[in-house]
Amino acid sequence: MAKQRFRDVKQGRITATPKKEKKRSGKTAIGRSATLRERFKAFLTDSFMILMPIMYIVFYLVFSGREGFAAHKLLGWVYILVPYIVVTALFIAKSGQTPGMRAYEIRVVMQGSGEKPSYTVAFLRQLLAVWDFLLFTWVLQFFRKDHRTLHEILSGTALVYSPRQEKGG
Repeated sequence: MAKQRFRDVKQGRITATPKKEKKRSGKTAIGRSATLRERFKAFLTDSFMILMPIMYIVFYLVFSGREGFAAHKLLGWVYILVPYIVVTALFIAKSGQTPGMRAYEIRVVMQGSGEKPSYTVAFLRQLLAVWDFLLFTWVLQFFRKDHRTLHEILSGTALVYSPRQEKGG
């Protein structure tokens, strides 16, 4: 096939061939899987919006400073992670999205049905997510086409792209 020139296409001598759409991520029955970039940006946003305030409260209000936290690290991390798991699970069970997921238009759905997860599944997912992060099994997402992590596989959930619906008016 000859090289297409803009001038020839514009003057109607040849017709433009449509460009192939670049595959961004695995396509599933419930929609396009969230890309690694979308997942990472949502994680960073949630870290600053949810995790950092909890850490501040634990460090300075519960332990009266870094020295107090350093003396009781294990208990401190329990005080940080338990509220984080509960808060994010409540967000996911209520709307299928945390604030970071909402910002980047991704949501958590049940793998088979595409519905938002129940409170129990959301709590299990977030509890497994902490273990997934601590045990470095989150690297599994780099080797799967759908980018699902171990906690998503075990909880039967998936993170999918879900663009906002424009309201007509």
